[in-house]
Amino acid sequence: MRDNIYLQLIAVFAPLSLLSVGGGQSVIADINQQAVVIHGWLTQREFVDLFAISRAAPGPGSLLATLIGWKEAGWSGAVIASLALFLPSSLLAFAATLVWRRHNRHPWHRHAQTGLAPVATGLILASSLAVLRAASPTWSIWVLALAALAVFMSRSRINPLFVLVAAGLLNVLAGKIH
Repeated sequence: MRDNIYLQLIAVFAPLSLLSVGGGQSVIADINQQAVVIHGWLTQREFVDLFAISRAAPGPGSLLATLIGWKEAGWSGAVIASLALFLPSSLLAFAATLVWRRHNRHPWHRHAQTGLAPVATGLILASSLAVLRAASPTWSIWVLALAALAVFMSRSRINPLFVLVAAGLLNVLAGKIH
């Protein structure tokens, strides 16, 4: 059974690693689909809780894979899931960097770089919407998310922890009002 879960973790996170254009946040929706719907490793509530922990913890935001691996198979599952998510994309990024630097004077270089930006943005947006839908069906969460978006759009250098704490406090106050 243990070997089976390790292979499942690799089969889920290694391909997602190669799709994580724009960073680990771009595959959160896919991780949700795999972990909750397809494999049933987590409930939707557990997914949201682990997502929140992974965002609050220091380090890369894609530590969600580590937490899922840990929940399913302990420390060894955490290591397997982490390596499956980080190693393929790291090797691909290293190889791509070598090629990218070698060809940085070619005309296609600028066009490729410009074309990848909206792809990354779209993947991150899809992941954000998937987590937002899973978090809560209440309108107050959506209002807070839009307010946070407005803050980040107007003040891109603000520390996200300030916005996170403010949104949490406002959500608690909104819960006490209802």
